[in-house]
Amino acid sequence: MAITRKEEERALNADELALVDKTRHPALQSLPDADLNSLVKLLRERREKAKTQAHQRRREIRGKAAPKGNAASKADDGSKTKLSVLAMAMRRTNAEVVRRRQMAAKQELVENAQHALELKQHAEANKIPFNTRHAHEGMRNIPNKQANSLINPMERGRQKKAAGVAQAKRDHRQATAS
Repeated sequence: MAITRKEEERALNADELALVDKTRHPALQSLPDADLNSLVKLLRERREKAKTQAHQRRREIRGKAAPKGNAASKADDGSKTKLSVLAMAMRRTNAEVVRRRQMAAKQELVENAQHALELKQHAEANKIPFNTRHAHEGMRNIPNKQANSLINPMERGRQKKAAGVAQAKRDHRQATAS
């Protein structure tokens, strides 16, 4: 069930309400990365505090813990609402962090591809063959021309051992027959 703005205002204090307002769409996307990281940290701290308080109130209601104030809490609706509002704000900020990280990764990928294209075009313009040696640039890797064996080394060892055992049996038969 959605929580209305009035319920949020009732559950949160002024500082927390200002933090939660920063997590909504236009304000959240306009925040710089440093401010977004500090907002995530503050929200996480407030959410953990609210979670601890809600847990304490539930324990007081059940009679498992001593009351923090003069009397035990009768209900924990306000602390539950506060916790859910802060948790939703955390989800929004985490989603924005992930969105920015993905955008940065895509941008880096595009930049790397453009750089690779420039290098390729430069090599083609200078007529440099791909895998050749060049003075003052070090050596290029010379590929190994020997084909890789497709047989698993464990299988090769098993077959070698089986052949040795068979040869030993033949030798033993010949020695006992003569």
